[in-house]
Amino acid sequence: MDVVLELTDTFIGDYAYAFTLPKRSASYDFLDNTNATGSQWKFESANPYFTVQPSKYAYMSVWDRDNIYRQTITLFMITWVFGFILYFVFASLSYFFVFDKKAMEHPKYLKNQMWLEIKQANKSMPGMAALTTPFWLMEVNGFTKLYDRPSEGPGQWYEILQYPFFILFTDAMIYLIHRGLHHPRVYKHLHKPHHKWIMPTPFASHAFHPVDGWAQSLPYHIFPMLFPLNKFASVGLFIFVNFWTIMIHDGEYVADSPVINGAACHTMHHLYFNYNYGQYTTLWDRLGRSYRKPDEDLFHKEKKMSEDQWRQQAREMEKLVKEVEGEDDRTYDAPATKKNN
Repeated sequence: MDVVLELTDTFIGDYAYAFTLPKRSASYDFLDNTNATGSQWKFESANPYFTVQPSKYAYMSVWDRDNIYRQTITLFMITWVFGFILYFVFASLSYFFVFDKKAMEHPKYLKNQMWLEIKQANKSMPGMAALTTPFWLMEVNGFTKLYDRPSEGPGQWYEILQYPFFILFTDAMIYLIHRGLHHPRVYKHLHKPHHKWIMPTPFASHAFHPVDGWAQSLPYHIFPMLFPLNKFASVGLFIFVNFWTIMIHDGEYVADSPVINGAACHTMHHLYFNYNYGQYTTLWDRLGRSYRKPDEDLFHKEKKMSEDQWRQQAREMEKLVKEVEGEDDRTYDAPATKKNN
């Protein structure tokens, strides 16, 4: 994240802070990194592969790049704005090119659901960004085991193994956190907003209560506190995690796999609540006896969208929602309006 922060400062932040919080000085000796106005900040690139030199505006604010308040604000905005762009662009692409719109005729599809999902996601993103910012601050200030170059890591072998290691660790931790969020004393306060969507669209991927979304992201930040991780791999994995979250909500049941926890497995979770808590694999659900194999019909387009399949899903869901939530307070789309949704 330090490279992302540096690039953001170079092209946006330096100008913004120089304008809003300028130094009270007659001149700016920006060629001298010690800065005659009193700043001790010196530019040292966080990127070991290429450097983008800062402009004079990097030295023209009372809050230089090392200022903790400036870093907090900038990292918060990066997380919020970049998260919104990532969510909206790729969820939209998934919706238009992958998601089967016939799913919107499902009896448990809500009235105005897609817009409700987008509203919930946008309402939660600032809160999730605020809760995530302290972890980014720890990263950019050197309080994790992130490293710059492969030569600084455990070895070349680790440059490959760090990826499956990261997936296994975070998958296990998310399983435990996600299952904990289904505890009756926690579910109705934090996790229920995400389970409002029985038949989710890709826009449901980030439609969480902010504390719920943050809690399930904790393993991604805990990992580099405990284990070495290439910082460029860290950024790539963060982007991949967001892609994966969208993909398991897209309703395209490609992965008929006993190992991969794909969209079909996650659909079982949204329909039947207490199954398939894992994020990437079925391993921890199998060990925790919470795995439910997706119905075979889900992998046949004609059958998965059949009224018989939908009626069967609706009957079981209605029984389970009474056990988990009590009264079902959702407003479903009336059959007569579905074609116009």
